[in-house]
Amino acid sequence: MMRCLLPAPMLLGVCLLLGACLLLGACLLPASAQAAPVRIGSKQFTESVILGELALAGAREAGIDAVHRRELGGTSILWRALLEGEIDAYPEYTGTLTQELLKGVPANADIATLRARLKPLGIGITDSLGFSDTYAIGMRDDEAARLGIKDISDLLRHPDLRFGFSNEFMDRGDGWPGLRRRYGLPQTNVSGLDHTLSYRAVASGAVDAIDLYSTDAEIPYYHLRTLRDDRRYFPRYEAVYLYRLALEQRAPAFVGVLHKLTGSIDEEAMRAMNARVKLRGVSENVVAADFLGIHADGHDGGLWPHLLQRSAEHVKLVAISLGLAMLLAIPLGILAARLRRLGQWVIGLTGVLQTVPSLAMFVFMIPLLGIGTWPAIAALFLYSLLPIVRNTHAGLVGIAPELRESAAALGLPPGVRLRRVELPLAMRSILAGIKTAAVINVGTATLAALIGAGGYGQPILTGIRLDDVGLILQGAIPAAMLALLVQGLFELVERWLTPRGLRLEARQ
Repeated sequence: MMRCLLPAPMLLGVCLLLGACLLLGACLLPASAQAAPVRIGSKQFTESVILGELALAGAREAGIDAVHRRELGGTSILWRALLEGEIDAYPEYTGTLTQELLKGVPANADIATLRARLKPLGIGITDSLGFSDTYAIGMRDDEAARLGIKDISDLLRHPDLRFGFSNEFMDRGDGWPGLRRRYGLPQTNVSGLDHTLSYRAVASGAVDAIDLYSTDAEIPYYHLRTLRDDRRYFPRYEAVYLYRLALEQRAPAFVGVLHKLTGSIDEEAMRAMNARVKLRGVSENVVAADFLGIHADGHDGGLWPHLLQRSAEHVKLVAISLGLAMLLAIPLGILAARLRRLGQWVIGLTGVLQTVPSLAMFVFMIPLLGIGTWPAIAALFLYSLLPIVRNTHAGLVGIAPELRESAAALGLPPGVRLRRVELPLAMRSILAGIKTAAVINVGTATLAALIGAGGYGQPILTGIRLDDVGLILQGAIPAAMLALLVQGLFELVERWLTPRGLRLEARQ
């Protein structure tokens, strides 16, 4: 009986698989650049991406090496990335600075005051770009007319109205909590939505009122009425660029490009650029170049080059995080099986990691590892631990006592018993845990695009922002196919590593 357990030892198979994962990930890592370009960030909404492209186009026209890290998420991610030096500049709004980022600053603080407050943080600020993109509350015009609602205070008469606010607006200091207090609004049916999807929700009647940005192209497109802020709750949100003051020495020409853009964009011009992107499908780089009167850089290489790039990024995230997790989780599972009391703690702690929301885990990694590939890998690594630890533990403790006794009766030392008997017997359970972790990672890695790690999440996020189903499918379909491919690969590995005697037993 023992002979059928000896072929293809488990440790050899695990080491080979781990080595393949790490080698693949290492081969896909980009080579470090000789001289770091200026890194421009943008938030996950169209206007921010356009402003990022304007800075990028102006920089390249001036002969400055620059890159645009698009759609990095919300305010907190961009602000933290700027403070940590992961990006060098990004577009922001004065109201966000006074209400959300700089505590204790008056809501009506001018840019000179903001500049003085930002300087000790190593951050500079331009003058206004020429327009204010103020928060507002909007309803369908026909519904507002039917109910006689013109001002925000008119909402007091309709406590049953359903509100659908952007997730960021739900928690911001200048968002829903403060608005509710200022106006004494009685509504309780309030949902958090993606800002782009909220327009479709109000147009379809799923919600009655949403938060708007005053320069959004969707306001006239969906025939929305902007309610008058009759109690003057919202401050002005003058568009500006924030940048690291170190750029004034490292790339002074780029700082000059940012300052050259100040005062050049009025509200109508910004709304028109937003409309070209959101409603007519023109790419942001073309819109930015047209506004500046220069030739657009052709950085759209077509579907297949983009797909190959996103595939390489996604496989790198999954392969490296999974390989590192295997390196730690299998020994932890063995330890948990050997020391039962300690094992419960190990499984409990890895289980706690699994309960942390995915986006929160990615954000938690930014202060430690910045933005981009490595914080995403670290988060995915932590999510991979539980399935592998738990299945390794379950596979080992589930071995029949008579088999353990037989191995001990032969006089095999504990290490040999583990390597030659117990791990091969537990191997199917261990591989099932690795397979589960891999499939989970493929799906969770789509969120890594929110911190600049790329992958299949990038076209999904862009497609949601632009309401483009085709773009969403460019990320969703390959992600699903990769998950099936990973599952099939591990089925083959399991078959290869399972001793023939165990395979025959499973069939019976």
